[in-house]
Amino acid sequence: MNRHYSHSLAIILLVWTIALRPAAAFPAAADSTAAAAVTDSTANPAAADRAAEDTVPAKPTGWQRFKRFFTESNQEKRHKKFDFSIIGGPFYSNDTKVGLGIVASGLYRMDRSDTLLQPSNVSLFSSVATSGFYMVGIRGTNIFPKDRYRINYLLYTFSFPSAFWGIGYDMNKDNANASRYTRKQNQVKVDFQFRVARNLYIGPIASFDYVDGLRFARPELLEGQNPSVLSFGMGFVVNYDSRDVMTNAYRGWYVRLEQYANPGWLGNRHVYGRTDLIVDYYQQLWKGAVLAFDFHTQQNYGDVPWAMLAKMGGSYRMRGYYEGRYRDDNLTEIQMELRQHIYNRHGIAAWVGAGNVYKNFQTFRWDHTLPNYGIGYRWEFKKRVNVRLDYGFGKGQNGFLFQINEAF
Repeated sequence: MNRHYSHSLAIILLVWTIALRPAAAFPAAADSTAAAAVTDSTANPAAADRAAEDTVPAKPTGWQRFKRFFTESNQEKRHKKFDFSIIGGPFYSNDTKVGLGIVASGLYRMDRSDTLLQPSNVSLFSSVATSGFYMVGIRGTNIFPKDRYRINYLLYTFSFPSAFWGIGYDMNKDNANASRYTRKQNQVKVDFQFRVARNLYIGPIASFDYVDGLRFARPELLEGQNPSVLSFGMGFVVNYDSRDVMTNAYRGWYVRLEQYANPGWLGNRHVYGRTDLIVDYYQQLWKGAVLAFDFHTQQNYGDVPWAMLAKMGGSYRMRGYYEGRYRDDNLTEIQMELRQHIYNRHGIAAWVGAGNVYKNFQTFRWDHTLPNYGIGYRWEFKKRVNVRLDYGFGKGQNGFLFQINEAF
């Protein structure tokens, strides 16, 4: 979910991990002790019993498990069926106030003998804050043996004390239009892809959204629309993916085209369609450096409800903008990011970008284009899975973001 807390400060103070199977301490020493026990057993049975006790590895303490997290959690663990870890901590936001956020990451292979196939991934995220905000969700990609099929999924629910500026650039840019409301949303999005050629996939896609806008301070900004929106969508996805690793690509292309229809016979009060296109490219420049490029456009047409309009901002694009302040039928945005590994598990990133919301191509205006730039810190949480802390700047807006996985 592209959730952004404007003017927020994420402070990670608490880190812990779930270790599925603790490793034995000093195995070589244990083997030598066992050998000595066999030699001494005929001469001294009591000594043999004591030596046998010494061969039992000590159970790691909580502190040892905590230290192991920082030294081993990013190492690839092919012996584990499911490599799973958790990280979390408190945060503060002007909108959500004091809260606690937790993110988790899991890597696994359906065919563990195929070490050349990149692993499937799953991420869980949850937050709760004193303002009444809460969120919980899961997203991931399941890769079937020999990469014949893929399933991508996203499920979440949240309640957020949000703000609404109306619809369209002219309304959105006016600070005086800012008005409070509470947004409750549930979303499910799933696609099933068949590989039809090398790196090329195609398949059906479906989505479900329920948005309930409560306690609008200025309901007239909805332009007569119902504050509650129920939307069912179905269509197809075409995906070209030559990335080396999905969660943190160093090289390759990612092109994804989604085409939705939201017809009345599915129960939609608003009948509309959507085309969504992503084009990403990754290139290694020098040692530890990756240049990443992202282009995204969303085109909605028909009777589009206010909650389903294209929204700018969030944790993945136009970082630093309040998600949903700028919204209209269509959106086009672009960004370029330089990612540099610094030392051990640490890295930094810097990006520049721009975005534009508009009613249609006839009303598109270049002077409505909004700038974006920022800098971030990266910590390798798991192998090729980063936790990122970004600070983004926009036109009159800025803010911190704490997320798992790269922005794109």
